[in-house]
Formats: sequence, structure tokens, C-alpha cells
Amino acid sequence: MFVDLEKVLGYTFTDKNILREALTHKSYAAEYRHNKDNERLEFLGDSVLGLVVAAYLYKLLDAKEEGVLSKIKANLVSRRNLYFWGLELKLGEYMFLGQGEIASGGRERQSILSNAMEAVVGAVYLDGGFEAAKGLILKWLKTQKIEADGGDYKSILQEYLQKRGKGAPEYEVVSTVGPEHDKTFTVMVTLLGRELGRGKGHNKKAAQQAAAKEALAYYNALGKKQQ
Repeated sequence: MFVDLEKVLGYTFTDKNILREALTHKSYAAEYRHNKDNERLEFLGDSVLGLVVAAYLYKLLDAKEEGVLSKIKANLVSRRNLYFWGLELKLGEYMFLGQGEIASGGRERQSILSNAMEAVVGAVYLDGGFEAAKGLILKWLKTQKIEADGGDYKSILQEYLQKRGKGAPEYEVVSTVGPEHDKTFTVMVTLLGRELGRGKGHNKKAAQQAAAKEALAYYNALGKKQQ
């Protein structure tokens, strides 16, 4: 049942029930009177993930001070990053969800996938030990940008939309005000003609980033309403 998922994880579980627990959302447990969901494994996986990421950054960035390391770590283990990891693994396809969650798009919901990623890390740790969990995390870490925050909102928005098969956003300057040496640009970002957000900046690139940031805030708010 989980063979394809184990292949992309690069880890084969000895006890398949642990993996099943990691993929069981509380909505499924409540609906089918299942006595276990993935919240305890999520708690465990969060700690394992944090330790491995912290050790990785400590060794990789030996000249960085504690404050900088903390910001980079927070970005790496953020809900957004774990969500994208879950999407890459197509984790939603394997989730056990209640019918209501399935009907409302739970297989692609940010909170469900990001929490499930932590639970899967916890499951690998329980089944195979620390080195197995570390191997899983490091394989993912090596594909990540090491930066203090995800400030490239245009790239994040484009990736977010592409993951959902929605196409690429378009940016349009809708107004320019001020003298030549101090102009303020207003940019609108759209998807298939529908406005997603607007942003201002003293150059077009800054305004585009601000518009993309507003669009991401819109999608984040939309996701929370659906929870």
C-alpha cells in the first residue's frame, strides 16, 4: 500500500502501522473511531527535525552567530517549507482523511500536509532510529535554499501556483506617481485575469515582490478559512 511512498522517502518501514499512524488525520480517526491519529508523531517529528536542521546549520555555517542561525532554521522548518516538501512527496494521496476533509480539499491543505511531514519524520525515527530520520531530513535539506527568510515572494508564489496546476501569475504596472528621481510604482499580480494582489515600491521589482507577498497572504487566509 505504501510502496511508492517508501520509494520516494528512501526508507522502508519494518512496522507499516507506524507509517499508517503518521498518515492518519484526526478527522479520519474521529469518523471511523480509529484510536490513533498522527498528532503525537507530529510532536516527536518536530523535535527530531529541529535537532537535525540545527546541527546541519551549525556545521555548515560555522561563522554565523546564533541569531542568524535561528532565523535560517525557522525558515527551513516553517509550515510553508514543510508543506512544499509534502507536495513533492505527494503525501496527500496517502493520507487517511475524514470525508469532510476530503470534500473540502484536505489532501492539499497546508496545515494537514506540513503536520503530516513532521509525523512522517517522527515515524521514521521510531521505526529506524535517529540515523534513518537524519538521512531522510538531510536528503531534503540539501535541496533547500539556506536563507534567513523566504523573501523572494515572486518565486514562492509561482511555485505555489505551479504545484496546484494553476499556471503562472502575471504582473502589470497600474500606476506610476512622483518625480523622476523618486517614483512609486504600483503593480498588480493576476492569474488568468483575476487580481490576486497589489504592491507598491520605488522600482518595479520591489513593487512586484510586494504584490506577490499580498497574493500569498490572500491564499494563506483562504486556506485558514477552509480549515
